[in-house]
This record gives sequence, C-alpha cells and structure tokens, in this order.
Amino acid sequence: MSKLPAQMTVIGISKPGGPDVLLPETRSVPAPGPGEILVKVMAAGVNRPDVAQRSGAYPPPPGASDLPGLEIAGEVVALGEGATKHKLGDKVMSLVAGGGYAQYCIAQDAQAMAVPPSLSIQEAGAIPETLMTVWHNVFERGGLKPGETLLIHGGSSGIGTMAIQLAKAFGSKVLVTVGSQNKIDACLKLGADRAINYKTEDFVAVVKAETNNVGANLILDMVAGDYVDRNYDAAAVDGRIVQIATLNGPKVTVNIAKVMVKRLTHTGSTLRPRTNADKAAMVAAIEAKVMPLLREGRVKPLMDSSFPLEKAADAHRRMETSAHIGKIVLAV
Repeated sequence: MSKLPAQMTVIGISKPGGPDVLLPETRSVPAPGPGEILVKVMAAGVNRPDVAQRSGAYPPPPGASDLPGLEIAGEVVALGEGATKHKLGDKVMSLVAGGGYAQYCIAQDAQAMAVPPSLSIQEAGAIPETLMTVWHNVFERGGLKPGETLLIHGGSSGIGTMAIQLAKAFGSKVLVTVGSQNKIDACLKLGADRAINYKTEDFVAVVKAETNNVGANLILDMVAGDYVDRNYDAAAVDGRIVQIATLNGPKVTVNIAKVMVKRLTHTGSTLRPRTNADKAAMVAAIEAKVMPLLREGRVKPLMDSSFPLEKAADAHRRMETSAHIGKIVLAV
C-alpha cells in the first residue's frame, strides 16, 4: 500500500434525493482484507439500484460501502491476505457490494474476472452486475433451455441487451418489449426475433401470435405492477416468470387461479444481499460458460454513454429519462 495515495475522490450521496445529491468527497483509500483485492477503478457501471440507493430506497447491506456503484473494472493494485486468484497489475472486472463510484474500490478476489482482450475497459465496467443478474435469473433460476421462448421486458436496457445476446447464443427464441422505434431497431440488431412496442401493441397478443398460441416459456420482468397478471396470460403452460425489479411498483393484484391452471412458477431475486459464496459460484459458472463467448466477441455489452466520475449526477439523469439503450458507465 506504500505506493498508493492516502486519499481518493469518491462520489457520495449527501442526502436521499435527486441526482444533485451526488457530490464529490475525499476519503481514505481502503485497504483490502482477507480474500479481497484493491482495484484502481477505470470504469464503473451505472445501474438502476444506484438510482434507488441515491433516492433512499435501497440501503447498502451491512458491512458494505455506503457509496453507490455495484460493478467496476480496473487494475489490481493491492492484495489482501489469501487473495491468490489475481495478481498485481491484472486488469479485472468485478461485482462489488458498493463503493464503485470512486478512484479505488475493494472487491472480493473470487468475484473478480480477468478482462478479456476483446473488451475495452469501459465495456468491462459495464459487465459484472449485468452479466451476473442475467446469468443467474435467466439460466440458473429461470432454467432457460435451447428452443424455448424468452420474453424480456425492458429489452433495450443493460440487462435486456445482455439477455438477448446470451439467450440467442444458447439457442432460444427471444421476444422483447420496448417503448420506441430506435429501441426496436437496437434489439433486432442484437438478435431479438421480435421487438414489441408496449405503447402501441398488446404484448400478450403478440407473444401468443409469435408462439402459435403457446406463450413464453420464460419471462424476465423488471416492471411488476399491472404487468404481473399480464405475464401470467402471456406465459406458456409450465412457464416461469422471474422478477428482478419492480419499476411499476412492488404491490400487485393477481388472479392466482392462472398460476394454478398453467402450473406457473413465479420467482425472483436480487443480487446485492447474496452471500460472497453465492456470488463466487455465479462467477465460476460464468467463467466456464460465458467467458468464451466474451473472448470470441460473440457477446459484449451494448454501450449507451460514458460520463466522467464527477458527472455522476448527469449519468443518473440520463438513466432516469429511460432514453438510454444499453449501458451507462462512469470513466474514472
């Protein structure tokens, strides 16, 4: 740690509120503990949970940094005791429990992944949280199989654009919902079989038409609200719905008889509270099954925009317009 600066610039949340509460601060550079590495951050992904944390609705778990930022990419500059997966100077990308909006950030050694040469450092900063969310919810929890139909709500989001690519790479049919023609075009270019404009089309009717009235085998939903009951209508018999966010509100009214008649499974998860062991297991599966696709350039994050660290408030404003297509990152 002797060659490292004692202080660093971070973006803190001065109080719960709008983007203007994101303000630069000076803090001490943290030291990695057992099983941890210190990363000199070069890029940090911006995600919806960051917005929720800023507004006061998504507090960090016990022991985590109070700074926003759940995914980073950069250079390993210090190793904690027992950290043997990576070495000093390695370029890594990692999920973190918080603290990504900073010049230096602690990561779990087991959760960090080597940045493949096919990715720029900013693309790498847009990968970990998104990829782990998609991998766990679509393939592990949702059990998507080749030949099945996946419906993705919010298809042009960072999560959606990654889910399109992975589902197609593993042999599934992909339908998405979006809200504009340029988002339709982007999703089709990534490989989606059909992009549905939810403002002008009934996604239930389109899903039925696109599947010979069978329905979607798996639905990845970040909307909730009134979408939940409609998802049950759009789902196939024995279909699965995986909930990863609740943009239209967490409290819903559903006809539970639809679940019974169709033998549906409605599950969900959030990544941040999971144990380090759980997250390390997800990373190991991704390294084995997805990293080859990343190295070959068959899968990569769709990038929307980049903002300097000190302009984090502008990055949040961009996200809150919902006009973005793909990932927003901070360049550090």
